[in-house]
Amino acid sequence: MKDQYKLSEQTKHELIREIQSYFQEERGEEIGALSSALLLDFFLRRIGPAVYNQGVTDAHSYLSEKLEDIFEIQKTRS
Repeated sequence: MKDQYKLSEQTKHELIREIQSYFQEERGEEIGALSSALLLDFFLRRIGPAVYNQGVTDAHSYLSEKLEDIFEIQKTRS
């Protein structure tokens, strides 16, 4: 797995705006695009792996449950 997560430019810009809005609304601070981008990169590096791994674990659990459902409808030989 790569250390850096690839986000589209549009997604990056949206997240940067979200970070700026958060700082303005919650902290009353104006934060620039560069600072927001650096903060986004920091969180992706530090928190991204944990969120990614939880998503993989959740997907595994979901698929395991569905496979069990499939096996339950399996017919036995007479």
